[in-house]
Amino acid sequence: MFTKNLNSLGNQFSISLPTDKNGFVSRRCPKCEGIFKIKPGTGMQGSNLPCRCPYCGWKNDMSEFNTPEQIEYAKSVAINKIMGALQRDVQEWGRELENSTKNSFIKMKIDFKSNPHQVQYYQEKQLETNITCEVCTLEYAIYGVFAFCPDCGTHNSIQILNKNMELVQKEITLANSLDDKEISLSIMEDALENAVSAFDGFGRATSLAFSSKSSDEKQAKETSFQNIFTARNRIQTLFGIDFTSTISETEWETIIRCFQKRHLLAHKMGVIDKEYIEKAKDPTAHLGRRITISQDEVIELSRLLKIIGKDLYEKLKS
Repeated sequence: MFTKNLNSLGNQFSISLPTDKNGFVSRRCPKCEGIFKIKPGTGMQGSNLPCRCPYCGWKNDMSEFNTPEQIEYAKSVAINKIMGALQRDVQEWGRELENSTKNSFIKMKIDFKSNPHQVQYYQEKQLETNITCEVCTLEYAIYGVFAFCPDCGTHNSIQILNKNMELVQKEITLANSLDDKEISLSIMEDALENAVSAFDGFGRATSLAFSSKSSDEKQAKETSFQNIFTARNRIQTLFGIDFTSTISETEWETIIRCFQKRHLLAHKMGVIDKEYIEKAKDPTAHLGRRITISQDEVIELSRLLKIIGKDLYEKLKS
């Protein structure tokens, strides 16, 4: 049998998957069907490393995360390799057969023609957020914002919280650089609202990521942090932890006051009502007047949210 070229391929062979213009390759979770990307060469090094879905956390061998388009591409490349090897084998056999019969009364010649199988190329999807894991340095891309690292499994919620607090600090710096007091005040108020919204998003994502550790998984997945006082009680009930244990009572009152101010900005045009007076413990508050927001207050809120955020994440992770 003239199968030298076909046999040289072996029982299996590897096929490199195309990357996008930034060097990322797509992955697809077979459990939740979520699409994400990773950048080969970054992150954990070694062979036979598992992959984790950044959305649902499902973990398995990397080969289980191929997309349908990648599978079709690999099939078409494999068929091309096999057909190419088969063509070379037949051509070599034909030449040998022709040479062996060239002096015979009956001459034999084999002509083998094969059209290349069309390779099923595909275009990588564009995802929303690029992330570099702070633990294992894997570069990956996802839909949305919050995710597990596909390599080491670290949830990025605290990383995203810290980045958002950096943006809050930049807003404060911008507000201080402006001569227009009205615009400066508007940016400072926006910084306060963004700090609260960032923590709400962080808290929701963290509770969702670790909901399997709670006493009621459904409630954990639906926990909101817009009302920080209610959120604290709910986390204590569901997970048995207090994420404010590392701050003082005075600092906790500062957080509540800032969250109440954010509520007034979002729903009452910043005008003080009875609920604010009852909950905020603000000695400067006067019913019917507009709240005041200072640079120091927003800076302190940002600092405290990073502290209790880290405490929440570490306790849920452990």
